[in-house]
Amino acid sequence: MKTICPGCGAVLPEINGPTHDHMESSAACWALYSEVLAREYSDVTYRAVHRLTVDTYAVQHPGRYSPQSMQSVAAHLISLYLVLELGYSSTRATAALQAAVELGEFEWLERPQSVGELTVAHARNVANAVEHIERVHEWALSAWIAWSYHHEQVKEWAAQATMSRNWSRT
Repeated sequence: MKTICPGCGAVLPEINGPTHDHMESSAACWALYSEVLAREYSDVTYRAVHRLTVDTYAVQHPGRYSPQSMQSVAAHLISLYLVLELGYSSTRATAALQAAVELGEFEWLERPQSVGELTVAHARNVANAVEHIERVHEWALSAWIAWSYHHEQVKEWAAQATMSRNWSRT
């Protein structure tokens, strides 16, 4: 039997298991995400795109309206913008994400009809770290493009966060 993830729409085999507290996902999608994370935690070469993996999953599973969900989606979109469009390193994107959360003046962003053509399943079966990195990047770009209606707002938040710390793009 198959199940459709309420967050990203991935069609996966139905399983019983845990999900996240505020990110709406199927148990199968959460398990698959956990597999991808385990791969990244177990090998430093796969970890090169860990920031993108976390950000992408978060924006594809925005949850319901709540202060926690509002902050999560905004912060992870800021990080996707900084990495994908401005070329920030994962370290700098993480610091900017934290600065944005400290500023904390977010508004609820309406979820797009589609949160991206690709899901975490795109990063499932890879032969090596190079393929993993390529697939996670493709998945992240798909999610970032899906949220394009909100890009200007995300860019404003990112500018506020980075100016508050006066960072370069390194």
